[in-house]
Amino acid sequence: MRLLIQRVKEASVVVDDKIISKIDKGLLVFIGIAEDDDESSLEWLVNKVLNLRIFEDNQGKMNLSLLELNYDLLLISQFTLYANCERGRRPDFIKAAKPEDAHKLYDKFSQKIKEKYKSPQEGIFGADMKVSLINDGPVTIMLER
Repeated sequence: MRLLIQRVKEASVVVDDKIISKIDKGLLVFIGIAEDDDESSLEWLVNKVLNLRIFEDNQGKMNLSLLELNYDLLLISQFTLYANCERGRRPDFIKAAKPEDAHKLYDKFSQKIKEKYKSPQEGIFGADMKVSLINDGPVTIMLER
C-alpha cells in the first residue's frame, strides 16, 4: 500500500457538483492499493497515520500527531499512486489492485481508523472526484508498506 499524506488547513471532495466531504485542519490521505497487498500492512499504516508527529508544537517543531490534536482526517482512494511511467508516455497501472480487491482493503483500512480514532471523512471509492486542498507547510509524506 502507498499512502500520500498531506497536512492541510482544509480539504474537500466534490462528486457530481456536490460537496460530499469537507475537513478543516488535519490530514488528507490518498490511499493506493497494489495487486499483492493484503491486510498485513493495515495496522502499521493506520498507526503511522494517527501517530506521525507532523504538526507543530508551541515552539514551531513538528512534534505533535493527529491523535494528540484530534484534528480532521479525509481518506481518498487513489489507484494512480501505482502509476508506472518507465516506458512510453502513457502510465500503466498494472501494479494497482483490481477495483473489487482494492475496495475491500480500503474499507478495512477505514474501519481500522474508526476503531482507533474518530470517523474520517471519505471520498467515494471509484468515483470521479474533485479534491481541493490547502496544503499546510507544505507537508507531504509518502508511506509505503
